[in-house]
Amino acid sequence: MKGLYLVEPAVGLYAFSCFLIFPLTQQFVYRRLWEDITNTTYPEFDNITRCGNSSGTNGTNYQEEVQKHASLLSLYTELFTAIPSFIVTILLVAYSDLGGRKIAITMPVIGTLLYITGLLAISYFKLNIYLTIGCSLASSLFGGFGTFLGGCFAYVADISENDRQKTLRLAGVDMILGVLGGAAALLTGYFLKAAGFNWPFITAALGLIILLLYVFFVLEETVKKTPPDASSLDSPPQGLAIKQMFCGIYQVFAGGDHRYKATLIILFIAFTIFVFADMGGVSLITLYELNKPLCWTEIMIGYGSALGTMVLLTSFFGVMAFSYMKVPQTVIVLVGFLSFMLGMIMISFARTTQMMFLARIPMFLCAMPFPVLRSMMSKIVSKAEQGALFACISCMESITSTVSAAAFTSIYAAAVAWRSGFIFLLSAGLCIIPSILIGVLIVMRVDFSYKDTKPSEDHEGLLQGEDDNKEGTD
Repeated sequence: MKGLYLVEPAVGLYAFSCFLIFPLTQQFVYRRLWEDITNTTYPEFDNITRCGNSSGTNGTNYQEEVQKHASLLSLYTELFTAIPSFIVTILLVAYSDLGGRKIAITMPVIGTLLYITGLLAISYFKLNIYLTIGCSLASSLFGGFGTFLGGCFAYVADISENDRQKTLRLAGVDMILGVLGGAAALLTGYFLKAAGFNWPFITAALGLIILLLYVFFVLEETVKKTPPDASSLDSPPQGLAIKQMFCGIYQVFAGGDHRYKATLIILFIAFTIFVFADMGGVSLITLYELNKPLCWTEIMIGYGSALGTMVLLTSFFGVMAFSYMKVPQTVIVLVGFLSFMLGMIMISFARTTQMMFLARIPMFLCAMPFPVLRSMMSKIVSKAEQGALFACISCMESITSTVSAAAFTSIYAAAVAWRSGFIFLLSAGLCIIPSILIGVLIVMRVDFSYKDTKPSEDHEGLLQGEDDNKEGTD
């Protein structure tokens, strides 16, 4: 039976399983640390009662101490898993140009399955909470979320017929992440309240098993392996593949003329800084919601996480609308930056539940820069270099996420006593730098129109001015 060229179901299953666990993990760590530090059970009341019970001096000290320990545990986890994760990411996704995209998709799923199994064991047998660091380390040896998305993005680039379709399908992948991730995050609070931590872990593991079956038996491979020629028989196949892989990564940034390289580097730096600001700020929202004065319960955190992931859905419709209105991609990116900055500023001053939910409204377009910047970088490299490009992007995201988590959690732990919302102001301020870089591209009048020109044939044709842009066709 012929397989399907649909990677979107795999993305949906992985998003549902991961986002069922992501908000749960922080709450799991927070509760266990609360029990260890205070020698009391975690309060199972509504947010007003728990805040009221913690309003005394001892309660306030306990909350601050738990916040610091939770943020530092997150920091240790990121530091121990950083190097294995980004090495595996760049190797797997770059190797997918030769060995196929499915290897970059399946390996991180296996690692995540091991991680969830470890969390289930820690929860069920009441093991030491710091064993979560070991679970994360074992999972990082198989890659991570960035590895999976890198393989999926390269898969989408392989099957896209033109640049517009590529942009919309990349945004569609982000949209699926938002819809399924939001649904999982919304269920997390009710699941936790009704069944505790074990059953959500089991549900996520079953979702990943179904995902592996789909990739192995249904998903069709896009990279067709060619038999080795006679000249390569003298060299070891593994050594030849590794050499070709690193040559592909080098060619992504070394090929083409100076304007091509300058454009790609500017896009890459802008994307990196935005990932740094986004990952650092968003990753601490759950801890911020658990702290005073919000003191949210698991139900409220589920609603907040679901609303936060829904920005991927609204951003998809934003990309679609702006694309059909022929709005330049640089303008779409700037609108996304502005949306993120406004949302982070509002969150930093949110002191009530209503204000925290209202702060999500300006962020409805904040995810637009991700697919658009990926598409802009993808269309100026050859089709044979898509895996190498997305390997660099995924590796950069892994490194940036780790550095961002380390930096932001350290600052948050130091600032939580006097201004816990400062970290979100910092996240918003960092977005000024990529905005300036995109403004440089606008001044350079770089062409990012939709057209069928193959980058591998002529890099210079992709960097023509706006006069040629008006004559381009899809």
